[in-house]
Amino acid sequence: MSSHSQFALLKQRRFLPFFVTQCFGAFNDNVYRQAIIGLLFYLGVSTEERTLYTNLAPALFILPYFLFSATAGQIAEKLEKSRLIRITTTMEIAIMSLAAIGFVTQNMVVLLVALFCTGLQSTLFGPVKYSILPSVLKPEELTGGNGLVEMGTSISILVGMIFGGLIFKIAGDQGPVVAATAIIVLAISGNLVSRAIPRAEAGAPGLKINWNPIPESLAVLRLAKKQVAVRNAILGVSWFWFIGTVLTSQLPTYAEINLGGSETLYIFALALFSIGTGVGSLLCEKLSARTVEIGLVPLGAFGISAFLLDLYFARSGAATTSGMEVMQFLRQPGSWRIVMDLVGIGLFTGFFVVPLFALIQNRTPKDELSRVIAGMNIQNAAFIVLAAVLGILLQMKQLSAFGYTVPMPGLSIPQVFLALAIANVVVAIYIFTLVPEFLMRFLSWVFVRGLYRLRLHGIEKNVPDEGAALLVCNHVSYMDALILSASVPRPVRFVMYYKIFEIPVMSWIFRTAKAIPIAGARENPEMMRRAFEEIDAALADGQIVGIFPEGALTRDGGIAPFKSGVERVLERANESGRPVPVVPMALKGMWTSMWSHRDGRMRRMRLPRRFRAHVEVVAGEPIDGRTASAGLLEAKVRELRGGDA
Repeated sequence: MSSHSQFALLKQRRFLPFFVTQCFGAFNDNVYRQAIIGLLFYLGVSTEERTLYTNLAPALFILPYFLFSATAGQIAEKLEKSRLIRITTTMEIAIMSLAAIGFVTQNMVVLLVALFCTGLQSTLFGPVKYSILPSVLKPEELTGGNGLVEMGTSISILVGMIFGGLIFKIAGDQGPVVAATAIIVLAISGNLVSRAIPRAEAGAPGLKINWNPIPESLAVLRLAKKQVAVRNAILGVSWFWFIGTVLTSQLPTYAEINLGGSETLYIFALALFSIGTGVGSLLCEKLSARTVEIGLVPLGAFGISAFLLDLYFARSGAATTSGMEVMQFLRQPGSWRIVMDLVGIGLFTGFFVVPLFALIQNRTPKDELSRVIAGMNIQNAAFIVLAAVLGILLQMKQLSAFGYTVPMPGLSIPQVFLALAIANVVVAIYIFTLVPEFLMRFLSWVFVRGLYRLRLHGIEKNVPDEGAALLVCNHVSYMDALILSASVPRPVRFVMYYKIFEIPVMSWIFRTAKAIPIAGARENPEMMRRAFEEIDAALADGQIVGIFPEGALTRDGGIAPFKSGVERVLERANESGRPVPVVPMALKGMWTSMWSHRDGRMRRMRLPRRFRAHVEVVAGEPIDGRTASAGLLEAKVRELRGGDA
């Protein structure tokens, strides 16, 4: 496997033990919950009692997220992360030992108490689960790492449900003992693996913990809203949980009534969604070219709605048969369309949520990330509860309370899916209106991935993971800034000639990306002054600024002499006492692609010759800003580009 593949992380100690530990946790949680359902059938309790459990159990599990997430976020911020993971997995052993007593004695009260404790343990693990990734992964690995975690979680949940559901069917009278043994063995296994997780320093070891959950919950929610892009990424993640809750909570009844299936068909439908989510999560790294590519979020959002809409039309009424197993269902007309819809919803859900997690981790200060994740978990819990309640209310025909009867929508499950598809479009448009960066990145992603085939060299090694830096590159076409943005894991503030900045459609992308327009001293001295001030402020803020020191597009495919503006930028930084590294970069293969000045305007529009051009982006070793000069940087860029224009 290539070292540039996300799967290479599964061979490295910095990631593998954590990945396996969180998979064990998700697997064991679902084995436990499904085994409780199996015990209820084993005990022969009434349908009413089982219904009570199915409503009470999720509430008990999610309640700790409301009560203790803020405290969990502070603890995850203060403690060294691998130590905290070992603490939570040790808690899991104790909790599952209590649950084992409940299974052996067949005591539902004990099992429900243990379930609440399981929710508490998950609440404590949640913030460290996502805040540890930026500590052990490079920015260009965040998307791939999150994709693996989401894939592992989805598959672990699915397999755990199947395994837990089979315990009492296979073990028979020994079911309680087998269930008790299984959950303890899994908890111990997770704890043993967690001991191999390498040390990951605390985000804020000096943080003073506020144990009062109410004011601290409000504080972490405010912290999660501090940055606009992060706030709306968190809203997107919560919406992902809303969609998942509505969809998966309807699947058992949908499989029975609308698909005419047995219990195994419900598991099959859930498997399709879970596998789709896992595959979509894994594809994010390939589609994003190892950057935090939030342009995938709009693609995911509208893909989810498209497949939900088709799922409604694929089977809008009840099935004409019942009790079908999986193979019987697959032989029915239209069944494969439903299969593709369920996989498609999961696939685009992966595209939607993985970049959001990566953005939250990439844009949030490390000393705040655990608390921001805690705030997100509180909001996620609220959206899950809202989804469960709305799913019930939308299907009721009337609601009676306090002597009054209120008419309700009385929707069928396919109509619920239709309503969810429409709501998803509305929420997506709302989020993308609040943060145009999502849609901007989508358009630039479509432009770059549709028109070019990129090969990247030296970017992971030479572009700093954090702190200010100045990128300098040769200038070949109007697409150069977008190509570099798609190649560098961190956001880049590009300085560009104001006439390129004002190109229709592209201008909106450049403005949303906070590009800095500049003009020559004779053209507009005031614009030039503002540009240098904005560059200086961006570097002082620790951002990456990209410039094209030639000052114009090449007319012959060569590299023109670098102008002195780059030296002026570096002088200002040096004089302020905060010199920045300069990363020389080169674009290769752009001269023969679209939007260069190689040919006349009419010949430039001959797409077949230029479409999907092979373009290389090469980054050289950083140069100390105190010694860099225009001539030195020009020589470095020429060397990187070589003879390939």
